[in-house]
Amino acid sequence: MKAIRIEQFGGPEVMRFCDVEVPEPLAGEVLVKNFFVGINPVDYKIREGQYPEVKQDKLPLTLGREVAGLVEKVGQGVSDFKKGDRVFAMIGADGGYAEYSRVPAVHLARIPHALDWPVAAGVPLAGHTAWQALVEHGQIEQGQKVLIHGGTGGVGHLAVQFAKVKGAEVYATASTDSLPFLRKLGADRAIDYKTERFEDICKEFDLVIDLIGGDTQARSWQVLGEGGRLVSTLTMPEASHPQAAGKTGARFTAAPRGEELTEIAGLIEAGNVQVYIAKVFELEAAVQALDYLANEHVHGKVVLHISD
Repeated sequence: MKAIRIEQFGGPEVMRFCDVEVPEPLAGEVLVKNFFVGINPVDYKIREGQYPEVKQDKLPLTLGREVAGLVEKVGQGVSDFKKGDRVFAMIGADGGYAEYSRVPAVHLARIPHALDWPVAAGVPLAGHTAWQALVEHGQIEQGQKVLIHGGTGGVGHLAVQFAKVKGAEVYATASTDSLPFLRKLGADRAIDYKTERFEDICKEFDLVIDLIGGDTQARSWQVLGEGGRLVSTLTMPEASHPQAAGKTGARFTAAPRGEELTEIAGLIEAGNVQVYIAKVFELEAAVQALDYLANEHVHGKVVLHISD
């Protein structure tokens, strides 16, 4: 099968479009024939050796963390899925940019008929990350005030919508030309980080979702009220910050969960959440796709077309 592999860490030059053996599903696993797969910033972080969970001894590996396709084969002990089922999943750090992927059955969910292949491919990792940031780590409740940094990207654009579904008042930051997109997503206040200081606008908030890091994260402590929570997907918020007293910080890595993905898919199927696909690339153009994701102001998700 065709796959995009890396044998060492580095820039775009380490990505190889090559032939590898089709994997066999182990006990409890499913082999998925991929139609579309999603790409995420974590993919180029893994490629560059900047992702702490993937060390040199894990190489070579196939990039990619989101897949959507048909069940091709099931491993021993799998009874919930059968050949031909339309499925999608967030997978581990090895195996997405390929014609076939091995996936633990408990990480899979069925794709509702209302979701087409590109949309399905853009949901799993981004959806799990946004959901777990808000619900599990952010403990979001109806009526709370939430600030989301980076509200137009793959994770951010879902986080804005999930927060609205949960009944929160949602503020989000983005660049000037992305403000209309934020409003389209349902943000109650779209903040231009280039011309406005979010800490001058947001006061006594209950939750901040940090998808940016750095100085943006540090400045976010001051917008939180007593008992407020700062949740990051990047680095652990500094608890010793002078304005962190009485507040909590968390950093997490999303975990794949089939039941949770099924719940997210239901929100999309019902029309309560929309997944925006910014651009589709072919598998062999994965280098260009990652460059586009890294350097453009992407609204929503970028996906790779694998097969029809």
